[in-house]
Amino acid sequence: MAVQGETREKTRINIREPRHYRVVMHNDDFTPMDFVVDILIDIFHKSVPEAERLMLMVHESGRAAVGSYPYDIAVTKVQTALGRAREQGHPFRMTVEET
Repeated sequence: MAVQGETREKTRINIREPRHYRVVMHNDDFTPMDFVVDILIDIFHKSVPEAERLMLMVHESGRAAVGSYPYDIAVTKVQTALGRAREQGHPFRMTVEET
């Protein structure tokens, strides 16, 4: 119930979806294909057939986008994957690109 003389203020809230960034996996001749498939399944939550398809795309094309995420999530996934690769001695490479 409005009191006489009361002023109502409208607040406009502009909510936007966060920008997404593409995670790109790069080919090298040393990282085992099984390791790449495991990364795609464990970190990027791909199904086995999708992980195998992406791994072959990276192998044949030299690179492939494996997902699109808000910046913080993309960077965290890449850091996790690269950390696991370093632990196992693989020269695995991934980058984050603006879409």
